[in-house]
Amino acid sequence: MESYKQEFIEFMVECDVLKFGDFTLKSGRKSPFFMNAGAYVTGAQLKKLGEYYAKAIHDNFGDDFDVLFGPAYKGIPLSVATVIAYSQLYGKEIRYCSNRKEAKDHGDAGILLGSSLKDGDRVVMIEDVTTSGKSIEATVPIFKAQADITIKGLMVSLNRMEVGLGGKESALDEIRTKYGFEARAIVTMEEVAEHLYQRECQGRVVIDDTLKAAIDRYYEQYGCK
Repeated sequence: MESYKQEFIEFMVECDVLKFGDFTLKSGRKSPFFMNAGAYVTGAQLKKLGEYYAKAIHDNFGDDFDVLFGPAYKGIPLSVATVIAYSQLYGKEIRYCSNRKEAKDHGDAGILLGSSLKDGDRVVMIEDVTTSGKSIEATVPIFKAQADITIKGLMVSLNRMEVGLGGKESALDEIRTKYGFEARAIVTMEEVAEHLYQRECQGRVVIDDTLKAAIDRYYEQYGCK
């Protein structure tokens, strides 16, 4: 596993973004872990988060894109932090773009925030985590209606590696099947469990035998094959 992935896993724990315990998800599933990207709140945290995203995007999609699109609302700070980091790390200027929930009819009018989209633009999408793919289903038609663009792929921070709405593939695989572009993650939950098992972080062992067994049971029920 790449060193930045290991650092990112510990970073999620340190920022209290990735939690372990008993959680009820929106889907109704009882999960032994939960991720809340809204817990990234400081300048230092967002700076490092943008760097991890930039490294993962560079590893998976290279420099062959023009725009980073972050769906409202959480995708807005993610896209801004990441284009800044991308410029600093790789010396390439990527434009950021997001959508508004409601179109603005004055000043900087329209449905888009940040850069406009132009015919021929190559776009990478960015999100925190995708469980069902509903946000992608809602936003892809919005920016495809703005210009003749090519979607290079989607980058999320964590692949939960559980079945999506179709009940067979993961949410990321369902997106790939439905829309035809790659959907990747900085880390997978398998990598998280592997790295944190019996490892001390923030002065405690994060995943002990009991929690590891609970995670294994969860994936026996909801995991992707």
